[in-house]
Amino acid sequence: MKNEQCLNCSEYKRCRDSFLSWFFFLIGMAATISVRAVTLLTHVNPAYGKIAWYVGIVGFFAFFAYKFNVARSRARIVANLDLLRKIRVKNGLSENDYEAIGAILCALRSDKERLNYFFIFALSAIAIVFAVYFDFFK
Repeated sequence: MKNEQCLNCSEYKRCRDSFLSWFFFLIGMAATISVRAVTLLTHVNPAYGKIAWYVGIVGFFAFFAYKFNVARSRARIVANLDLLRKIRVKNGLSENDYEAIGAILCALRSDKERLNYFFIFALSAIAIVFAVYFDFFK
């Protein structure tokens, strides 16, 4: 999880996400598109709809397994360094603690994650429009 360039938030713009994070980002995007396209593709050819559904569900399975591991890793860092207690008592943060907190906070500012949420929202809205059209007007 620790990208040495990301430890200082002022350096955040120079951070380079790992290949693995981009790989799972693209899997998540493909899954989002696939699941949202099911209704449309089912009307074109039911087999295409089924394929899109399976691609989407398998993609989401992989994407959320990755996201679960990232969240678990961050939670483990917080627990292992006893950061919550140290912050609560406002005393006892080491240089390593500050670096870990900085890395976690910088990671939370991910543009990729916001882009992913935007695509999920936008493609869901488009999918609803197509579903209403095909279910009620065609």
